[in-house]
Amino acid sequence: MKTIKYSKITPESVYKNRRSFLKRLGFGASTLAFSSIPLINNGFAKDRNELTSYKDITTYNNYYEFGTSKGDPYKNSQTFKTTPWEISIEGEIDKPIKLSMEEISETFLSEERIYRLRCVEGWSMVIPWLGFSLSDLLSKVKPTSKAKFVEFESVYDPEQMKGQKYPVLNWPYKEGLRIDEAMHPLTTVVTGLYGKKLPNQNGAPLRIFIPWKYGFKSAKAIVKIKFVEKMPMSSWMWASPREYGFYSNVNPNVNHPRWSQATERIIGEGIWAPRVKTLMFNGYGEEVANLYTGMDLKKNF
Repeated sequence: MKTIKYSKITPESVYKNRRSFLKRLGFGASTLAFSSIPLINNGFAKDRNELTSYKDITTYNNYYEFGTSKGDPYKNSQTFKTTPWEISIEGEIDKPIKLSMEEISETFLSEERIYRLRCVEGWSMVIPWLGFSLSDLLSKVKPTSKAKFVEFESVYDPEQMKGQKYPVLNWPYKEGLRIDEAMHPLTTVVTGLYGKKLPNQNGAPLRIFIPWKYGFKSAKAIVKIKFVEKMPMSSWMWASPREYGFYSNVNPNVNHPRWSQATERIIGEGIWAPRVKTLMFNGYGEEVANLYTGMDLKKNF
């Protein structure tokens, strides 16, 4: 498949009003329609149909490799070098492979996907991501019968990422999914946002995003994807297993030990705007609830 050229991507001005954007593109594109339906039905008031601004998306971030304050990633990542970049896929598969970003961009078609990001800290954004289903990439390898989980590993480069010089997390950053979660079509390899290449502060050159899980579940600047037999220990589980479980599904009925998860603040609405009700699975329950049939989602958080 051919990659969408960045010069051909819908210009940023088209995204200013979400309704006009969806009307312009229509629901003929299956990926866009599939990813947008939960947002239309998520109970937001009409004046919340606008996407989060590009400025807010790119200057209000959690990315501890570049600092623990929300503005640190933008300030400290601008000189981060993302070329050349190579990603290895290994572990319980028949044949490990390595792919350059050039090979990935030539092989996989990036599409616009509007997903809501919900942070465990109680804030959210509606973001026009650019990317493709992780399953498209993982289908290039053949897992063995031992493969039960998929582990993601981010780059370790403390010279460029000054936050890695401090033991805030167990570096390099690691995250994981069950195979069926990883293969779900909503699980996205992100290559850009707002019709532009992915900024360094948002995880360039490549990150994953799982719409129904809290934002910290999305590993950034990935260099390794590994199929494993046992549930991997994510960096946030290592830091505080009492607060950050493996599944990390958005569940408003399970409070964080230090605050409620029942409501959220939409970034860009202003500090005095009313908080809105948090939806189960971040509003994507119709698509993903079947993955957790029979599970206790208060215990497996």
